[in-house]
Amino acid sequence: MKYIFLNLKRFDVPPQYGGVNRLAPVEGWGRAIVESTQQALRQYDPAEVQFVQYFPEAHLLSAGAALCENSPVQLGCQGVYRADTAVGGNFGAFTTNRPASIAKAMGCGWVLVGHCEERADKNGVLAEAGVTDTAAVNRLLNQEIRAAVAQGLKVLYCIGEKSEEQERWQEVLGEQLDVGLAGVDKAQVAIAYEPIWSIGPGKTPADRPYIQKIARFVKERTGGLPVAYGGGLKADNAEMLASISEIDGGLIALTRFAGEIGFYPEEYLEIIRLYLGK
Repeated sequence: MKYIFLNLKRFDVPPQYGGVNRLAPVEGWGRAIVESTQQALRQYDPAEVQFVQYFPEAHLLSAGAALCENSPVQLGCQGVYRADTAVGGNFGAFTTNRPASIAKAMGCGWVLVGHCEERADKNGVLAEAGVTDTAAVNRLLNQEIRAAVAQGLKVLYCIGEKSEEQERWQEVLGEQLDVGLAGVDKAQVAIAYEPIWSIGPGKTPADRPYIQKIARFVKERTGGLPVAYGGGLKADNAEMLASISEIDGGLIALTRFAGEIGFYPEEYLEIIRLYLGK
């Protein structure tokens, strides 16, 4: 099985507010993404590849309403709170933190946990509190994963090492996997590997041998969980990533089209064609 994940981050923000959304008005953005991609994705066998699109939570309902019958698009949310609602218990007094129960009720089948941006945010909060325990973030993410899995959601769990951690990548990634997945039903989990040190303008992308090395390590450490490349599946690396047997898919984020940066359905579909070879 191959997995093509799409992380739409906060790409709904229009340029006049400093964002990159040139696709559609904000109120129709989620619907526009589903409607512009799902018919083209129907050509692929759902037994061979799954397509998951992670939306900002405000757009989940409009995206879900745009799904056709037997749509190849599966909805995902970009995170869940580490606690959940319970009948006769907490009714969801978490302010802006979305519990897994409402994510499921809104039509989500997947959740993204541990993206490098989420890790950075949690690390920043803990640093302000004087916490230096490197496993603390992984323990918090473990609670999120367990809450999601308890609701029947599938989890794309992101791991990755920063430049200053590269020499001890086995220790860093091993801790992220061991602590993050402790007590978790792994049948509900896929891993996204983000080489944080290689992501961004002016940085050297991770090459094929390095990605293959990490993928093998992750599979050995987790008992063979699916591994997607989370450093950005793009047109210029799709065929290379497809040639790595240990890689089971990729995470697409920003795409480039006509010299602009944003999300463009045409290029999203082209990346998929290049990766799947059809």
